[in-house]
Amino acid sequence: MEVRRDKRPATGNEIKFSLPGHIKHSLKNGAEIYLVKKTDLPIARINFIINSGSKFDPKSKYGLSNLTAMCIDEGAGELDALQLSDEFDYLGAHFSVHSDSDITILSLQTLSENFNTALNLLSSVILSPHFKENDFLREKRKVQTRIEQLKDEPDYIANSAFEFFLFGKQNPYAFPVIGINDALNGIEISDVKEFYKSFFNPQNTSIVAVGNFEDEKLISRIESTFQDWIKGNNFSMEFPTGRKKDPKICVIHKQDAVQTEIRIGHLSEIRNDKDYFQKQLLNLILGGQFSSRLNLNLREKHGYTYGISSRFNYLKNDAYFSVSTSVNTENTLGATDEILNELTKVREGITEEELAFAKSSISRRFPLNFETYSQTASNFSSKIIHNLADDYFETFLSKILNVEIEDVNTVAAKSIVPDSALIVLCGDEKKILEQINSLSFSEVAVVNYDQIYSG
Repeated sequence: MEVRRDKRPATGNEIKFSLPGHIKHSLKNGAEIYLVKKTDLPIARINFIINSGSKFDPKSKYGLSNLTAMCIDEGAGELDALQLSDEFDYLGAHFSVHSDSDITILSLQTLSENFNTALNLLSSVILSPHFKENDFLREKRKVQTRIEQLKDEPDYIANSAFEFFLFGKQNPYAFPVIGINDALNGIEISDVKEFYKSFFNPQNTSIVAVGNFEDEKLISRIESTFQDWIKGNNFSMEFPTGRKKDPKICVIHKQDAVQTEIRIGHLSEIRNDKDYFQKQLLNLILGGQFSSRLNLNLREKHGYTYGISSRFNYLKNDAYFSVSTSVNTENTLGATDEILNELTKVREGITEEELAFAKSSISRRFPLNFETYSQTASNFSSKIIHNLADDYFETFLSKILNVEIEDVNTVAAKSIVPDSALIVLCGDEKKILEQINSLSFSEVAVVNYDQIYSG
C-alpha cells in the first residue's frame, strides 16, 4: 500500500469525553488542595507542589533547590534512606521527588487500600527529613558527576547554552536546574537545611489528590497528618523584563562532533496570555507534529534531519519560543536557512485546511491528558503552577474549536519573530563557521561551554 505523506489523513467522528470531577479546598494550615475523582482503578495518587524551584537558588549557589530535593528523602522520621525505600516498596507504592525551575514536586502513587500508610511515610519526608552530612555529601557528588557527564551530551549543551544567552545572566531561568559545579562546591548541608526551612511550608504548597476518595474523609486525613506542619510564607519574585532584539549566533565547539545541534528562538509571552490557544494551534502547524511545516521541509523534502520540533516553552514567570533539531555538520547552514524561511513564511498566514487538522489533532488528544492517574495529577498541577482559571479544563475544547484563522494569523505575525531570533549551534566549530560566515547577522560569537557561567 502506498503511503502518501503529502496528504493529510481524513478525520473520524467526534470523540465523547467526560472530564474527571474535581473540587478545590483550602486546608486549615494554608495549603490548597484539588480533589480529583477518578474511579476506574483502585489507585490513589497525591502530588505536593512546593513553590521552591531553582529560580529561588541564591546567585552563588545554583543547584541548591535540586540538591535539597535529592536529599529530602535520604532518611526521614525514624527511618534511614534504605528503610524508607523498603517501606514504600513493601506497600507497592511509587514515590518520587523532582525539582525544576519553578517547583519541587513530591509524588506518591499507591493502591487505595495502602494510601493512609503511604501518606504517613510521605508526611515524614515532608515534615522530618534527616539531612545528615554523609547523605548530603553523597548526593552532592552524584550531582557533580552528572554535570561532568552532561558536558559530553551535545543536546544538553545546546539547550542550556540557548537558555543562558536567551534569558541573560540576570535572570534565574538562565541557569540549569541541576546547577553548576563552581556553585555546588560552595553549598553546605546548612544551606540545604535553611532552604528547606524557608520554602517547605503549607502556605507555599498546593496539593493534588487523584482517586476514588470520599472528599471530607481525605481532607480530614490530610489535616490530621499535617497538623504540625509549621506555617510560613508564600514566595514570589520579580523577573527582568528586558527583551533582546538583535539576532545573534552562538557557536559552541564540540570535539569530534559529526552533527550540529541547532536551537533557534526568542522570548515570548507567559502562559496565562490570552493568545495561548491560538499559539497552540499555530505551533502544531509549524513544528508541533510529524506533519508540521518544519518536519515536511527539513526531513521529508531536504533530508537534513530525522526530526525537528518547535514549541512555546512556558515557565511560571517567563516563556520562550524555540525550534530544536540536529543535522549532519555539512547541512548546518542549509538547515538553519530553511528553519528561518519557515518562520518567515508562517507569519504570512496558514490555511483553513491546516487549521482544521490542528483543531482535530488537539481535540482528539485532549482526553489522553487524563488517561492515567499520573497524567491527571500532572495536568492539575500545571493548572496550579500557571494560575489558570478554575474552569480551564472545562472550557479548553470550546476555546480551541472557536479559534478563527484570522486569530492564528494575527498571533503568528506577533509571536514568531525570526529577525530577533537567537541561534545556538553546537558542533564542529571550524566546519560550522565555514558555512555561516556568509550569513548577515549582527553578531557571531564562538563560545567555550565551560566558561559560559563564569563570565
